[in-house]
Amino acid sequence: MKAPVIVILTETSVTVARQIQTVLKSSVVYGLKDRTQSADFTYTNFGETLRELFQTGTPIIGICAAGILIRTVAPLLSNKWQEPPVLAIAEDGSAVVPLLGGLQGVNDLARQIAALLQVSPAITTTGDIRFKTTLLSPPVGYRLVNPDDAKGFISDLLAGEKVKIIGQADWLTNSNLPISSDANLTIQIQEKNSLDGANPSPDCLVYLVEESHKTGKLAIVGTGPGAMDWMSPEVREVLAEATDWVGYKTYLNLVEALRKPEIMRHESDNRVELDRAEIALDLAAQGRSVVLVSSGDPGIYAMASAVFEVIEQKAKPEWDAIAIRVCPGISAMQGAAARVGAPLGHDFCVISLSDILKSWDVIAQRIELAAQADFAIAFYNPVSKERTWQLEKAKEILLRWREPQTPVVLVQNLGRNGEKVTVKSLEQLTLEDADMRTVILIGSSKTRIIRQGKTKQWIYTPRHYSHPI
Repeated sequence: MKAPVIVILTETSVTVARQIQTVLKSSVVYGLKDRTQSADFTYTNFGETLRELFQTGTPIIGICAAGILIRTVAPLLSNKWQEPPVLAIAEDGSAVVPLLGGLQGVNDLARQIAALLQVSPAITTTGDIRFKTTLLSPPVGYRLVNPDDAKGFISDLLAGEKVKIIGQADWLTNSNLPISSDANLTIQIQEKNSLDGANPSPDCLVYLVEESHKTGKLAIVGTGPGAMDWMSPEVREVLAEATDWVGYKTYLNLVEALRKPEIMRHESDNRVELDRAEIALDLAAQGRSVVLVSSGDPGIYAMASAVFEVIEQKAKPEWDAIAIRVCPGISAMQGAAARVGAPLGHDFCVISLSDILKSWDVIAQRIELAAQADFAIAFYNPVSKERTWQLEKAKEILLRWREPQTPVVLVQNLGRNGEKVTVKSLEQLTLEDADMRTVILIGSSKTRIIRQGKTKQWIYTPRHYSHPI
């Protein structure tokens, strides 16, 4: 698919247009000359521009009334198999309406944009709504061999016929299609075209698995601390293009709004990181496009390290050809620091208080050395149901080297419902202040609390340092 063009008529639409670009990072904004100032490109004639884009197969996202888009391209409508996606978006982002291009993925495009804008897409395609999949527009890696038979086939399904599946395709088995082993209709998945010039019967849709779909991919992504706005365009794109999502249930739930119906979800408990990594690798070895989901950044106390640990330990030959990539995300400590200013503005370190994978003696030694060296410190995993004393011990160690009034920042449920930011002194820190969803930032000897005006408070650590150790 070509890069989409976001068409705007006034400068007031720029905000929504730029939001959409965070999801569709290859898209460009076309603005009406003399009425827009910050578009990527300008045009002078709305009708001519829109029709030229449509005729060249360019997806069109119009931030304007649906009617003006319909009237403009109506004279060009002749072949639905060639129509590019056309969507209308309300100026305030309150509505996402797919108009044309159902065979070119317009509904998936609408879902992506609607998830970003936190609204429901106005999808009216009956088959898409009822079956939670689009038989006329299969996922990347599949090609419908006999599209001319599809209209009658789908009509029969909508009339109550059932369908049997020959071959393996999760985007079909995870749909709401009325699947039955004794059905009159058939969907067949083929690794290669074996029709030898013969046409399939009208009651059988044939999908060919294209060669590019067979190379397994594994993307290990960080979705940020929780807020959708903190997720990178790269991560959004990878999530949208996947065949499978693997992850801890809570983290998968954070991005569930972005999941297409055909993407298979594999959830697990929080303490089985190595098993989860192996599941993801095995799926990718089958030629699938897998995303392993972490919150925050995947390389900080998260799944990237687990994947490489499993590869080193088990070294399965079938994993050798997998294309692996790591997609960074905003870490919890970065998000927490941003809430209060810049407490990590100079040298700092990060320590997990969990003693599941390392002993408390090691943790205590690291806290002692970090405090002695006067680092600002970020504590992860400070308290759990089983670990109720480590935070108090950490506080005791810190008070040997830090003043009792050292600023401490506690952020719970960062970027999620129920977020709570607390600032107090080190001597006031208690066990009840934290849980496993809390990030704690401990200031250095230079960290300051300042006022902006009469009400606003900020915390920062200066960039310069002259304190002798």
